Amino acid sequence: MKVLVTGSDGLLGNNLIRELLNRNYQVTAFIEAGKSSPTLLNLQITKCSGNLLDAKSVLAAIQGMDIVIHCAANTSMFPARQKMVNEVNISGTDNVISACQQSNVQRLIYVGTANSFGSGNKENLGSEKNSYNSFHYGLDYMDSKYIAQQRVLEKVKNEGLNALVVNPTFMIGPFDSRPTSGEMIRGVYNKKIPGYTLGGKNFVSVKDVAVAITNAITKGKIGECYILGNENLTYKEAFQKIARIVGVEPPKIKMNTPIVKAYGSISSILASFFNKVPKVTRELAILSSEIHFYSSEKAQYDLDMPQTPIEQAINECFEWFIENNYLTKK
Repeated sequence: MKVLVTGSDGLLGNNLIRELLNRNYQVTAFIEAGKSSPTLLNLQITKCSGNLLDAKSVLAAIQGMDIVIHCAANTSMFPARQKMVNEVNISGTDNVISACQQSNVQRLIYVGTANSFGSGNKENLGSEKNSYNSFHYGLDYMDSKYIAQQRVLEKVKNEGLNALVVNPTFMIGPFDSRPTSGEMIRGVYNKKIPGYTLGGKNFVSVKDVAVAITNAITKGKIGECYILGNENLTYKEAFQKIARIVGVEPPKIKMNTPIVKAYGSISSILASFFNKVPKVTRELAILSSEIHFYSSEKAQYDLDMPQTPIEQAINECFEWFIENNYLTKK
């Protein structure tokens, strides 16, 4: 069976491709034209370059495929409003949908985000039943991913598109070459994180997400969404786990919400003035001060999603960083 993966050189794409290969799928990696992908070297895959915004190149890549897994997205959050984020995440997804319809693909698996559903707390976890309520953050990334998800679901309902949606939470694991979530691990290890905010979120092994998505090729229900997550942790708890694994003291300063938000706002203003990307933006400061917990019970039941302890995912990411000299790399 032939499978096309977009966003194949990212954290999820790398782990997903390896899971697909382990199950003997024929994998084609759709890679942005002109982009190098060192983490995909020496894998038994076909590489296809193109641009999500070029409908012809998307169609050419998808023709002849049985399954399409659309992982690619523009995840930039600064500035909060960006035309390119909307173009890639919405128009790019429209192109993928259209190509899948024209090519009679057996199944499209759209990789969204858990943020497309209202979150909860430990007493009342967020689920697929919760409505999207994050427009107030003013982040094109979050809004565009939700809109793209709705486009997929509308095509399923109105035009018979054979598709389902998976919604990962905060993924951690190896092959984080940018890095993305692994920046948290590097920050704790290098003592660049002085304290912890009062918020929290759901953490998950990227390998578990890859297993669930691969299972979704033959499992799951068309037109359904599945939150792919595992452990709900406050940032204090998460930092403690990371610190214990990497062998350092955890951040100990409790950072009160008003101070965090003020710092984020000032950072955003200065970054705009000096044309730089801040490590903490106004929006991220707000998000880090809130609890965003989710349940992955539906995915565990329908997609046989494993629940690997997050300590293992942290350790796998940490060891990959060591092997590839990423711990202090700028």
